[in-house]
Amino acid sequence: MEALLATTIGVLAAVGIYLALRQRTFPVILGLTFLSYAVNLFLFSSGRLTLNAAPIIGEPSPYADPLPQALVLTAIVISFGMTAVVMIMAIGGYLSAGHDRIDLDARDDGEAGQ
Repeated sequence: MEALLATTIGVLAAVGIYLALRQRTFPVILGLTFLSYAVNLFLFSSGRLTLNAAPIIGEPSPYADPLPQALVLTAIVISFGMTAVVMIMAIGGYLSAGHDRIDLDARDDGEAGQ
């Protein structure tokens, strides 16, 4: 179980980094989303992987730590809001510039001759 989770976190992080290094805005946004998924899984796994355990610290001997679960829930909400804001900014940039490339110089826009 732990090997599968570690492999999943590694694949999500690798895909996220690969997409974040692209030259278009939409793959960059997807890459950041995949990176946030990898971090969320890492935080969730830090609370021990236990099956059928109560998230209560106390009497029951196998328990799941509730703090990483709360952190992941908060991170999901924050990443959803961040993704929505970045998508609106990317759409606004596309509508104003007519393209969605993120690494253009002023000379590539055709403004160098003016």
